Amino acid sequence: MTAGGIVLCGGKSTRMGLPKATLPFGPETMLQRVVRLLRTVVSPIVVVAARDQSLPELPNEVIVTCDEREAKGPLEGLRAGLTALPASVEFAYVTSCDVPLLVPAFVERMVELLGDHDIAVMEIDGFPHPLSAVYRRNTLPEVESLLSKDRLRPVFLFDAMRTRRVRPEEMVSVDPDLRTLRNLNTREDYWAALSEAGLSP
Repeated sequence: MTAGGIVLCGGKSTRMGLPKATLPFGPETMLQRVVRLLRTVVSPIVVVAARDQSLPELPNEVIVTCDEREAKGPLEGLRAGLTALPASVEFAYVTSCDVPLLVPAFVERMVELLGDHDIAVMEIDGFPHPLSAVYRRNTLPEVESLLSKDRLRPVFLFDAMRTRRVRPEEMVSVDPDLRTLRNLNTREDYWAALSEAGLSP
C-alpha cells in the first residue's frame, strides 16, 4: 500500500496578516518545512494552492495543483489533492501548511491506525481535526457529492464513510504533546513555535 501526502496552503491567513506558506521558519519557509518533514514518511506529496497563489520553491518531485472552486474550504482542497495523486497511491495523509512542529512519527501512526477504514482522523473532546487525517482515494466520490450539494463541513464526510476516530492517548508514544496539531493562526503562535523549534524570528 502506497501512502502519499497532501498539503493544503490556499487559506486566507486573515489573522496572521501574511501568507503562511511563505513565512520564514529558520532557513526555509513554513510550507517548505512541512513538505520536507512529510516527505520523510510519505511520498509523493501534493501541494494544493489557491489560484494565482505564489509558492516558495519546492522539490521537483512535489506535485502542485490548485483549488478549482474558491471558498469551498478543506473539502475542495482534499478533492484537488486526491485527484492529483498518481493512481498507485491508495491513501494520503492530509495536513495544512501551518504546522511547522509536525512530527513524522505521528503521520506514520495515523497511517497505521487507518486499518481497513476509509478515513482515520484525530479527534479531541468530540472535535475532529480534518487536516490531521488519512483519507483513502475511495472517499473522492463522496467528497465530490458533498461539494456539489454545498455541504462543506468535513464531518459530513466522516459520517458517510468508515471513519476511525483517533484519540489523543493513542498518540502518546509518538507525539505526546500533539505538536503536529499545533497550527499557527496569529503572530504570537508563530513566534512561540519558532522559539519551541529553537529558531529566531
